[in-house]
Amino acid sequence: MGAGLGVVVKPEWLRVKAPQWERVGNVKEILRDLALNTVCEEASCPNIGECFKAGTATFLIMGPACTRACPYCDIDFEKKPKALDPTEPTRLAEAVRRMGLNHVVITSVNRDDLPDGGISQFVQCIEGIRSVSPQTTIEVLIPDLCGNWDALETLCQAKPEVLNHNTETIPRLYRRVRPQGNYQRSLELLQRTHEVAPWIYTKSGLMVGLGETDSEIRQVMQDLRGVNCDILTIGQYLQPSQKHLNIADFITPAQFDAWREYGESLGFLQVVSSPLTRSSYHAEQVRELMQRYPR
Repeated sequence: MGAGLGVVVKPEWLRVKAPQWERVGNVKEILRDLALNTVCEEASCPNIGECFKAGTATFLIMGPACTRACPYCDIDFEKKPKALDPTEPTRLAEAVRRMGLNHVVITSVNRDDLPDGGISQFVQCIEGIRSVSPQTTIEVLIPDLCGNWDALETLCQAKPEVLNHNTETIPRLYRRVRPQGNYQRSLELLQRTHEVAPWIYTKSGLMVGLGETDSEIRQVMQDLRGVNCDILTIGQYLQPSQKHLNIADFITPAQFDAWREYGESLGFLQVVSSPLTRSSYHAEQVRELMQRYPR
């Protein structure tokens, strides 16, 4: 894995086909009509065309303003977060119903300004979806809650099928990549979820291409299995703009395949590892995993 890049030219394996905008436009219309945010749009996800075409989206609640300023992320941190909107859970549930989603992912900005980190809003969203679409499986992608384990237990009691918390990077790069985060705290969140609610499938994600080594990635994978993490995603970091962290390396598809194989050997139930993988990419495949490994 080499040094930092000058002029960034994406390799062939990172080029995304243009989406079919008819289907994309239909999803966008629903989102605009219900005044909902998606991480697909706010974080400039490269898979937005594919996912919107398939009628899926990762809903971003309590946003779009974030209380943290992670230098890799394209979500706005300069605006002041607004008070929670009590109508948001109902509007999100209606979007799930209109889109006919079998599996939905709910994530949020960091809301360190709230005592529970916004967990009450997550719970209300889960309850709202279950009231109109009880067959839809629910995945929550949550912040670290500043270590508020009572709030985490409250969320687990709402029984989402999947709880995702991204480790994001290796410990050595945390101060630069995730300055307000804490590697051990992220591991503890996943461990506590497994202990409190063993019926929930736990999940985490890594972005690569920021200067980490193969051995460092493998160590994080070992650490995640050590806290009983079930599902892992690994994808290439892409710089959203010139003000964000530079890309250090473009990781080859062969290396992603090697990490997938290693993860499977460690005992992860599922490893999704490819250049364009994001933490919610093809998240609906978890329904098949739940059938193979029921809890």
